[in-house]
Amino acid sequence: RARARRPEPNKRNMEPKHAKTVPGSAGEDCCKPKPLESEDVFTFGSKLSLEEIRAMQANFAAERDWEKYDTPRNLLLALVGEVGELSEIFQWRGEVDVGLPGWSDADRTHLGQELSDVLINLIRLAERCHVDLPSAVLDKLALNAQKYPAEKVRGSNQKYTTYSS
Repeated sequence: RARARRPEPNKRNMEPKHAKTVPGSAGEDCCKPKPLESEDVFTFGSKLSLEEIRAMQANFAAERDWEKYDTPRNLLLALVGEVGELSEIFQWRGEVDVGLPGWSDADRTHLGQELSDVLINLIRLAERCHVDLPSAVLDKLALNAQKYPAEKVRGSNQKYTTYSS
């Protein structure tokens, strides 16, 4: 298999275009990680950005002359199919604990592959729809912080309309 070349890092693409301040967060940037109270803090090992993934997948498709097939509709259907494959991994396992205790290395590898398929298709769909996904994520996190203020919703899983006044 030919591998997509990793693009050269570009500082312009590695940093958010604008910092988001979440109302009610004492002026804190919503994108700065806050320490978690759990002993089992998980972080990604790679610093690979969404832009780098987008560029690699675009290059992969271009090398194969597949752009003509990467329409928004086709990509959405491919994404749904990949989510189905991801769901099959969990289908008959019952409730699964955080960290996947008892899962084999092969099961974890398969899960990583299916999660990757979902992410790649999502990023490609965003690209082909001209949606700046990192900016959209920042906007959505800010909106969620407004809809679900921590001081009102802590410990509850109710819909935001329950907390609206």
